[in-house]
Amino acid sequence: MSILAVGSRRVAESRLRNMWRWRNAIITFGIGNPVLYLIAVGLGVGSLVEESMPGGIDGIPYLAFIAPALIITAAMQAGQDEVVFPTLAGFIWTKTFYAMRATSLTGAQIAEGVLFAAFGRIVLTSVVYGLVLLLFGAVSISGALGVTALAILTGTCWAATMQAIAASVHDDGGFLSLAGRVIIMPMFLFSGTFYPLSALPLAVQWIGWISPLWHATELGRWLSYGAPTPLWQVCVSVAYLMVLGVGGVVLARRRFERRLTS
Repeated sequence: MSILAVGSRRVAESRLRNMWRWRNAIITFGIGNPVLYLIAVGLGVGSLVEESMPGGIDGIPYLAFIAPALIITAAMQAGQDEVVFPTLAGFIWTKTFYAMRATSLTGAQIAEGVLFAAFGRIVLTSVVYGLVLLLFGAVSISGALGVTALAILTGTCWAATMQAIAASVHDDGGFLSLAGRVIIMPMFLFSGTFYPLSALPLAVQWIGWISPLWHATELGRWLSYGAPTPLWQVCVSVAYLMVLGVGGVVLARRRFERRLTS
């Protein structure tokens, strides 16, 4: 039995062919984004941070502190882009999912195919970002391997969740903008990305506690440079990400099937 059913593979192949048309932009963005972020934030802002905090954060350079958060954020964004836009297009803009469903494909297979293609983009983004981090000296070889694998896992779990959410959207008016302002931006700012979560007022720390980015970043720092992290927190964070991913896959399959057969 293959990992994906034949129908799911056909949908994934279609999506990957579509992505291939944008390969230059994907590759340029995949390389340019980490380089620019690391120069501007890791080295630029990092030099200012280290002037005021000679010991760095957690006793390490600022660049090494933010490296796990940057690669995980990139993987999550890549996964989100590759499931949200195709899902909105398939249901609302071009309605191609309905044409697919008129064949022998099921809604679940269509959902699986879209997610699997997104997984390919997540892997590419994570591997490229991991190599750039390694070249910049932000992580060791073992740290790069660990945080890259974690970024792939987190990006996939987040993509599954966003796919399930996008599958419930019937009117895309303002959805993309709302998702960016209400979900992505607060999560990026309040998940201990640029500074420890403990530096924030307690009144907003709860945003980090429920954010997959915070859980993944804490795990990434633990894997990357051995940040002191209690075992219970490691277990909770891994379980949180897995529940998010499995729950997203189940919900997306059901919503695709229900919407395409109603």
